[in-house]
Amino acid sequence: MKNSDKITKGLLRAPHRSLLYALGLETEDFTKPFIGIANSYNETIPGHKHLRGVVESIKEGIYKNGGIPFEFNTIGICDGLAMNHEGMSYSLASRQLICDSVIVQAKGFPFDGIVFVPNCDKVVPGMLMAAAKLNLPSIFVSGGPMLAGKINNEKTSLTTVFEAVGKFEQKEITKQQLEEYEQEACPTCGSCSGMYTANTMNCLCEALGIALPGNGTIPAVYAKRTRLYKKAGQTIVKLVQENMSFLDIVTRESLLNAITCDMAMTGSTNTILHLLGIASYANIALNLTDFEAISKQVPQLIKLSPASSLSIEDFDNAGGMMGLMNELNQTKELLFDTRTIINSSLHQQIKLFQSKDKHIIASYDNPISKISGLTIMKGNIASAGAVLKIGALEKKIDYFKGQALVFENEQDCVDYLIKQGIDRNNNYVLVIRNMGIKGGYGMPEMLTPTSLIKGLQLGSSVALITDGRFSGGSNGLVIGHICPEASESGIIGIIKNKDLIEIDLTKNEVNLLVDQHIINERLINKQIKIKNNDDYLAIYTKLASNASHGGGVEK
Repeated sequence: MKNSDKITKGLLRAPHRSLLYALGLETEDFTKPFIGIANSYNETIPGHKHLRGVVESIKEGIYKNGGIPFEFNTIGICDGLAMNHEGMSYSLASRQLICDSVIVQAKGFPFDGIVFVPNCDKVVPGMLMAAAKLNLPSIFVSGGPMLAGKINNEKTSLTTVFEAVGKFEQKEITKQQLEEYEQEACPTCGSCSGMYTANTMNCLCEALGIALPGNGTIPAVYAKRTRLYKKAGQTIVKLVQENMSFLDIVTRESLLNAITCDMAMTGSTNTILHLLGIASYANIALNLTDFEAISKQVPQLIKLSPASSLSIEDFDNAGGMMGLMNELNQTKELLFDTRTIINSSLHQQIKLFQSKDKHIIASYDNPISKISGLTIMKGNIASAGAVLKIGALEKKIDYFKGQALVFENEQDCVDYLIKQGIDRNNNYVLVIRNMGIKGGYGMPEMLTPTSLIKGLQLGSSVALITDGRFSGGSNGLVIGHICPEASESGIIGIIKNKDLIEIDLTKNEVNLLVDQHIINERLINKQIKIKNNDDYLAIYTKLASNASHGGGVEK
């Protein structure tokens, strides 16, 4: 029995068939697979503006293999455009809305399978969470990354523009040069060109086995991406015919494969939130301990923007995710032999691909670093966990100690950096707190202060910690997702200006260097700050888990 039989078969479904006829269907169509297409097209995100045409190619593939496509839409937020104003508080929360809207649509109209068409930051994980909950035959095919920009023969990206603001403040570049960065950094449609959150998640869909090879890396404007869309349309019909559902492919082992790839390619720190959220909706046991264990086993094999000038298109030319997984599979202990949407064996699939450029995808025996690109931090400030993108550090750092400069929000920190400036003769740890989920702020990303630190050339003397998030475009000694957050009586909430903070990368700890009895006294007297929202954000922050559990609405 097909899922769509609920609205096509039997005497009692005559009214339903009448409505389907109104959609233009013919009688013989009722026996064919009904394929939903969850399209995140909108005109507010450069990565999504072209998705209307993308879906037409997917429909072509569905029709070719005998399916009937039904397109519907989700919302989406551009994190770059939401950055550094109240809109960013709604970014992570939008992941839940996207998830729930797909589930509601698929429950109301019983599809036999779904093609998910995401591209940017919270859309990919939101759709993955929905796919896990629905457990229908599913395939993910993103809109693809944009090409890198170029100025004076050097590649540029969105993070280049954020950093250029700091350079302008330092009078290193002129207003005219800043405007050139603005106009040239993002030259095409597609998700931003570095290994930021959107591209990391689209790449990890390949590691999960739920997307075709090339999904994460083929540029949006390339013709071979159109062929990928058509093949995705054909493949979903085949998956329905074979009754291969999402959770037949996405298992604990495939999630561990995704974490392994994430560590090797220095993905966005946001992926830890998202993989935890997906696992929760799939009822698969996964926690920060798994990330921590894998990070100790996997070397860093890739270093793309924002950690270098290399872009996603360079990664694609070097062999993409299949080439990376082939390299990781040189030792059979790193990748489980899981199922994929096109092959029953991941190991068999990746054998067909090779790394074509060892300068971009390093060999397992000669890695960029023996330490993985992402690190789970602990210590008294982050007893329940925090995340550092260690693979994006410009130089190796084992230990950092500095005086705390405490800010209750991102904008105060940005204003301080620009207007008041930092004493370059001392080391400082900037503390931006009350930015977590439970405190009512929705855990915003903060690319602006991290980019200013780099643009102002403060990276050697300034670190930053927060219970909020960082963009996939952030780099430097910046630690986010600190749990427990300030609103959960976390120690980050009782740090005072001039307190000493240490970041020990030999132990992966971030600690407040204050006597324990003083810490205890401060915690007793601490006033918890909760932002009172009167819209959707109030519902989300009340129901969502904290960062160490993925930030999903608890079931």
